[in-house]
Amino acid sequence: MNIALHRIWAVMLRNMLSEKRNLIRLTDAIYWPTMDIILWGLTSTWMRNNQLQIPNIVLVIMSGLVMWQVVMRANYEISISMMEEMWHKSLINLFASPLTVTEWVIGCMLNGLIKTIFVLFFGAGVVWLLYALNIFTMGWMIIPFVFSLIMFGWTTGFLGSSLIIYYGQKASNLPWVMAFLFTPVSGVYYPIATLPGWAQKIAYALPTAYIFEGMRSIIFTGQMPYRELFISFCLNVTYLIGSISLFIFMFERSRNRGLDRL
Repeated sequence: MNIALHRIWAVMLRNMLSEKRNLIRLTDAIYWPTMDIILWGLTSTWMRNNQLQIPNIVLVIMSGLVMWQVVMRANYEISISMMEEMWHKSLINLFASPLTVTEWVIGCMLNGLIKTIFVLFFGAGVVWLLYALNIFTMGWMIIPFVFSLIMFGWTTGFLGSSLIIYYGQKASNLPWVMAFLFTPVSGVYYPIATLPGWAQKIAYALPTAYIFEGMRSIIFTGQMPYRELFISFCLNVTYLIGSISLFIFMFERSRNRGLDRL
C-alpha cells in the first residue's frame, strides 16, 4: 500500500480550510472545555468552602444532574425537530400542507413533554440502581419544579429554532449548545451565591436559578419554597411567550426569503 505525504497533507489542508469557513465548528473546540471547567470548578469551590457542612451532597448533585437532563431534552426535542425537517428536505412539503406554524409548535411541545418525562424517570432509575439514591424523596413538591424546567427547555428550544429556521444548517450545533449555555448561571449543582456578583445578577434573571435553589431548599429543609416556584413560573411564562413569538417572526421572514434555500 502506497502512502503519499502530499495526499495526506491535502486532506489536512481541506479540513483546516473547512474549519476556517465554519466558525461554529471551531468554536466547539473552545466552548465545551470552557463550560466544563467553569461548571465543575464552581462546584468544587462550593464543596471545598463548605467541606462537611453540606447535607445530602451526593443527592444534591445527582438530582441536579437528572433535572438538567429535563431541560436538555425539552430543548433538544424542539430544535432537533426543525433540524430533521431540513435534513430530510421535507420543510417545504410540511408547510405547504394545511399545517400551521402554531400547530407545529404545539405538536413539538407535546411530543417533547412525553419524551422528557420518560427521560426523567429513566434517569432517576439509573441513579437509584447505581447509587441507591432516590431523587423523588422530595415527593410531590418536585412536580411543579419539573414542569417549570420543561418550560425553560421549550424556551431555549425555540430560541435555537429561531436561528435554525433563518440560517439553516449553519446553525446545526444549536440543539446541543443552546440550553447548556445557561448551565453555569443556573446553579444546577451549587448555590447561586457561589457565583461572582455580576454572574448572580444574570442568574436571578433566569427561572432556572430559582428552580434549583428551590429544589435544594426542599432537600435541605423539607419545606416547599413557594416564592422561588412563583418567580420561576412568572419568568418562564414571559420567556416562553417571547421565544415562541420570536420563532414565528423568524419563520415568516425565512419563508419570505424562500424555505428552499435551507
